[in-house]
Amino acid sequence: MSADIPMGDILDPERIPAELEPFKGRLSPNFFEVRRRIIDFVKEDIIPATPEFIQQRTEQIAKVKTRQPLPGEDPAYAQNAVWAESQPPLLHELRQKAKSRGLYNFFLPEVGKLSVLEYAPIAEIFGVFGLANIAMNCSAPDTGNMEVLENYGTAAQKKEWLEPMLDGWMRSAFAMTEPGVASSDATNISTSIQRQGEEYVINGHKWYITGACRPECKIFVLMGKQVGMDSSSMHGQHSMILVPRDSKGVTLVRPCGEFGQLHDHAEIIFDDVRVPLSNMLLGEGRGFEIAQGRLGPGRIHHCMRTIGVAEQALDSIIHRAHNRTAFGKLLANQATIRQTIAEARLDITKSRLLCYLAAVQADEYGFKAAKSYVAMTKIDAPRMALKIIDEAIQVHGAHGVSQDSKLSDLYIGVRILRVADGPDIVHLNTVAKEELKKKTSVMGAMVSGTNKNIEKYGKFKNVKVNTTARF
Repeated sequence: MSADIPMGDILDPERIPAELEPFKGRLSPNFFEVRRRIIDFVKEDIIPATPEFIQQRTEQIAKVKTRQPLPGEDPAYAQNAVWAESQPPLLHELRQKAKSRGLYNFFLPEVGKLSVLEYAPIAEIFGVFGLANIAMNCSAPDTGNMEVLENYGTAAQKKEWLEPMLDGWMRSAFAMTEPGVASSDATNISTSIQRQGEEYVINGHKWYITGACRPECKIFVLMGKQVGMDSSSMHGQHSMILVPRDSKGVTLVRPCGEFGQLHDHAEIIFDDVRVPLSNMLLGEGRGFEIAQGRLGPGRIHHCMRTIGVAEQALDSIIHRAHNRTAFGKLLANQATIRQTIAEARLDITKSRLLCYLAAVQADEYGFKAAKSYVAMTKIDAPRMALKIIDEAIQVHGAHGVSQDSKLSDLYIGVRILRVADGPDIVHLNTVAKEELKKKTSVMGAMVSGTNKNIEKYGKFKNVKVNTTARF
């Protein structure tokens, strides 16, 4: 794809999404300048380099065909593409170009100098052009881990781990989810962290640890249950600690799949893994404190990028509608296709506005206070995108699920997002709890109404209400 092909509004430096207009007073001159520089980077460097990047990545994947499994590793997966280098030589060239444009490590506030709201439409660009996200060193889970080290790491931890990650020569993983417990309730996390002399000993079983299979991944930010902590505090029993990937006792058992396709999410056993006391982050029992600071921004960034994916799906529908004929006329002239397009635009518009609202709440009050709004957009954006991708597949027919179309990949990626950082039901519960904090109101009582005959005839006076059950 050449850089002179029109790419729609998302790469138009003269226009912003219409949904951003109500918040225009919150946009700084820096936002417009930075957005223009990123659009130029995508057009001039990313799009032209994409075919060569794919070719180099393919060559690296071919090299693992003779790879032998490590001790404890399931040999059935030993030669899968997930073990290949994920940073082809071209990526380092693109990173140098990002640095020269002042866009490298863009996720850091001191680089972009953007509010959460201002970051939102730019993150949409990253959702469409993933290579730009990587080249600017803005990929998850590394961004969250780098923020953890920046905010909570010691000077020594930053020197050893953060600096190489910022330089792009090292990657990381966030080891939290476990297969044997319901990890959506993070208080269930059972991997033990026990102090023994001048070391911590770690025992546990993790899985779906994103990025852990990559050879460039050298460090895990692990969440576990601290042995010996006060059991009366449910959110004061867990710690976060740095675990080098090559530590004795760390076994990457296998890569985990998504809808039958293997990805670089690892299943990992930690068996008497020893790390020095200096690897503890912030302090024993402060894992949840760190987690809240890490997950809030990440969740809304996922949603921002997902809106960009939804735009891709809608663009594919429009392209198909203009280039396919059925029942004697272009699909663009079929009433059902027009309805699909209109419904998609309605859904994207509503979802984008909700995402911007959550961003404004985070800017104004902080992520903790904005958690209900962040939860709402975390529920809504993937649902919305999945619906549009599914409609795009319908419009494309068999082609939509073939290897010639990217729609299947988009669907899988967004469907997984409804589980990543917590399934929908967890975020729905967050929203509901915030609503239920409200006391009953006169308006609510009036609309709900009362059956006065219950008290008049008194047939329920002997009924004892059970209020002890929990659901």
